[in-house]
Amino acid sequence: MNLYVGNLAYGVTEDELRAAFAEHGEVESVNIITDRYTGQSKGFGFVEMPSNSDADKAIKALNGASLQGRPIKVNQAKPRTNNRSFRGPRY
Repeated sequence: MNLYVGNLAYGVTEDELRAAFAEHGEVESVNIITDRYTGQSKGFGFVEMPSNSDADKAIKALNGASLQGRPIKVNQAKPRTNNRSFRGPRY
């Protein structure tokens, strides 16, 4: 199950996020979204957990929990949609 993790402190690393979720089950991947120009975290990311039951446990345990002094938001990620459709020329 792919999980959305929001309200992350900018200093949180992928390893720290992995460690927080690993307490609740196996973590397949962690991806913190960063600004493409500055490389700074945008304050949210995604954690992939292969077991749905482990993911549900992680949601219940970590949603609202404090990570580096900020209460994080954890829920099931929504499927990605293509919102950047071609609109044609702007003239």
